[in-house]
Amino acid sequence: MKLLWMSLIVCSTPLISLASTPTDVQYFIERRDGCDHFRGEYPYDEERGRFIAKNLKDLCTGTDKQLKKLRKKYVQQPRIMEKLDEYEEEIELPRK
Repeated sequence: MKLLWMSLIVCSTPLISLASTPTDVQYFIERRDGCDHFRGEYPYDEERGRFIAKNLKDLCTGTDKQLKKLRKKYVQQPRIMEKLDEYEEEIELPRK
């Protein structure tokens, strides 16, 4: 299932623009786009709810911190900052 999900991300991401993007930024974009997809999903039954929860945990966890780190690292690179500015600063739920 993870392979299927990753292939969907790759197919839906403009490959030309990612080709010149640093690997760490590409990885962030793939994860956060997947995270954002599942944030908008509706758990219409228990099984679907577990599936969504697992994907949210796998794809979203750590991306807030990663985004802050990338913004600091690439602050002098406007093209990369433009990509990073498309993402919300804080989307993760507070830990209990």
